[in-house]
Amino acid sequence: MITLPWIDPNRLEFPDTSEALDEPNGLLAGGGDLSTERLLHAYRRGIFPWFEDGQPILWWSPDPRAVLFPERLHVSRSLRKVLRKGEFVVTADHAFESVMRACAAPRAGAVGTWITDEMLAAYTELHHRGFAHSIEVWRDQELVGGLYGLGLGRVFFGESMFSWADNASKVGFVHLVAQLRAWQFRLLDCQVSSGHLFSLGAEEIARKDFEKILLDCAYLPSISGPWQLNAPVT
Repeated sequence: MITLPWIDPNRLEFPDTSEALDEPNGLLAGGGDLSTERLLHAYRRGIFPWFEDGQPILWWSPDPRAVLFPERLHVSRSLRKVLRKGEFVVTADHAFESVMRACAAPRAGAVGTWITDEMLAAYTELHHRGFAHSIEVWRDQELVGGLYGLGLGRVFFGESMFSWADNASKVGFVHLVAQLRAWQFRLLDCQVSSGHLFSLGAEEIARKDFEKILLDCAYLPSISGPWQLNAPVT
């Protein structure tokens, strides 16, 4: 039986991330709330919420951490062909809630969703306050892919992506990384590893190294206002 530290809803403090469990990897604490102040405090420390509907709020800080350094983005030859075709139009901050709802939609082989109504409300508030951003991928004026996350200082914390057309989420990801590179972002946090992310250049680094980058970059002034994508994709 797992005994977790419980977050006082009246305080923002979290346990030290070194206390996170090895199995399940990164589970740190439970409880608290999803207020904007708590979420910003958590992300800047490398902690994020993940829990399923009906569970208490659970907080995580895995080790190692999956990240992508923008300058190390890998675009395959086949993906470059897709980008050159111009089949998709990519925007930012045009349909945040629609992107979140699409990410929450049932997927093949999955049961339920971790993007609960509580999460939707909390991250939509972060979006309204200029911290959370979406990337939308359109084909024939229909939303067919996208992703969302938080931009704090010069770190983007990716949360989830979806794709209803072949390569749509990858195209959105490439456009996002091009913009992050133009803005001199240091890091894109991918949270946990996957073959999909590794194919785009993601890698794993130790939690202590990830936290050092956050100290240097996540507390810098953030890019204010709705984001616009104007960086060339090369």
